[in-house]
Amino acid sequence: MQYYLMIENRVASILETTIRFFSFFTILTNSLVAIYFTLYLIIIKKKNGSWSFIDKPGTLTALTVYITIVGLIYQIILRPIWEPKGIQMIVDELLHSIIPILVIVCWYLRGQKMAVTYQQIPQWLIYPLIYLVYILIRGHFSNFYPYSFVDVARLGLSKVLTNSAGLIVLFIGVSALFIKIGKIIKRSQ
Repeated sequence: MQYYLMIENRVASILETTIRFFSFFTILTNSLVAIYFTLYLIIIKKKNGSWSFIDKPGTLTALTVYITIVGLIYQIILRPIWEPKGIQMIVDELLHSIIPILVIVCWYLRGQKMAVTYQQIPQWLIYPLIYLVYILIRGHFSNFYPYSFVDVARLGLSKVLTNSAGLIVLFIGVSALFIKIGKIIKRSQ
């Protein structure tokens, strides 16, 4: 639905709008959530161990961190500057509020919390760091930055790098928090 809305309200070609669509961390992360849970359901039904990375300790926790960041950034930074209406508001609430909450609940109920370690955090940072490099390089050539806090053309590289460092610290903090909470939950069960 979000893609349809972007195409309907596009200010660029369909190809460019499609590339922009997949340039949002929200879209990419919600897509990862959909892929993860689809594969998980397939594995559960088939009881096939060939996709064991899906159930590997830390995979669901990392995904939960990513989608939690999506929700936090939207609620704290983007909600005050964005007022969607109609179906756009419903889609935004699903992508930024409902799905993050549902993933956190699934993590609570299903995640392999005791086997997750703080040493996994650097691996979990690979996805957001690759994403950051991608949007900065692409933005340099296209002059499109998906989020105002990484808009080099408007803020300058120094401010964007400062904002990015803050986001990396947020990722590390949220990751550590989920690991700590997971261990507390597991011990109390």
